[in-house]
Amino acid sequence: MLYFRSDYVEGCHPSILEKMVETNMEQWPGYGEDKYCDSAIQKIKKACGTPNADVHLVVGGTQANLLCISSCLKPHQGVISADVGHITCHEAGAIEATGHKVITLPSEDGLISAEQIEALLKADRENPIRQFTVQPAMVYISFPTENGTLYTKQQMTDISRVCKKYEIPLFLDGARLGYGVTSKFNDLTLEDIAGFCDIFYIGGTKCGMLLGEAIVITNDSLKRDFRYQLKQKGAMLAKGRVLGIQFDVMFENNLYFEVCGTAVEYALRIRDAFREKGVPMWGNALANQQFAILTDAQIEHLKKKYDFEFWGMYDEARSIVRFCTSWATQESAVNSLVKDIQEM
Repeated sequence: MLYFRSDYVEGCHPSILEKMVETNMEQWPGYGEDKYCDSAIQKIKKACGTPNADVHLVVGGTQANLLCISSCLKPHQGVISADVGHITCHEAGAIEATGHKVITLPSEDGLISAEQIEALLKADRENPIRQFTVQPAMVYISFPTENGTLYTKQQMTDISRVCKKYEIPLFLDGARLGYGVTSKFNDLTLEDIAGFCDIFYIGGTKCGMLLGEAIVITNDSLKRDFRYQLKQKGAMLAKGRVLGIQFDVMFENNLYFEVCGTAVEYALRIRDAFREKGVPMWGNALANQQFAILTDAQIEHLKKKYDFEFWGMYDEARSIVRFCTSWATQESAVNSLVKDIQEM
């Protein structure tokens, strides 16, 4: 069986395991106060072009989302998100459990616009009884989105402008950031993202690491006491070096972007193979997730050799299925899948 189900089904890049073994018996202070965390943080700051940013290493994406959102909001405030955003659909109400409402905007492709955000904020500001409602006070977006789509530089410019106008933070979920940045269809750099966002994170769990996300805070007003938030919410890892070593390895010699870029190339080859066969694709996914609309017979044909994810029904006769490549996907597996698509 060849696996295209997700981008976190394998372990981690071999270079990380080698470094873990090499440093295993070294003794360093805990809680991220070791030389590997420091080195990783400096490399991340350099890659983002943000020497004055605060960087915090945490274990996973839901944890990062919960920390970033709850630390920025007051008790009466909520966060704006696309109705298909990860915090809305796939985190078991983690944000709501902190006491903050997720305020959703409709989206067919995972993207929300500056116009939608401003209309909501304007309506709130002009509401004569606004003190009886949850105040929208933060914007959450993801890159790539849950549907695999990408924000453009112009879209980010516009969203950032609205957030600054209304003086609310812009937060970007970067669980798959490496795959988004390295897509040939992307026109955003990591430095651009750091410039537009008040707070965001760089995903490691889905991008070649065993576990780990790097939270980057560029807005000075959001930095204070963040480590208290880490500790209180169980995110301050005693053996912080486990995270530091991984990011230190992945941000050495551009490895993070190299492995993510290869995964995206493979995914786009799969997309092209489906299109050439006449199979329609769902949405406009431009990174390592691709969504094909297949008949039951086509699904049966492919699932004999391949593991992929059922995403939902498209109509009575067809289903949406996701094929996801990762940093570990082998070219031979892609070649095999492309061949079988052609013969489908």
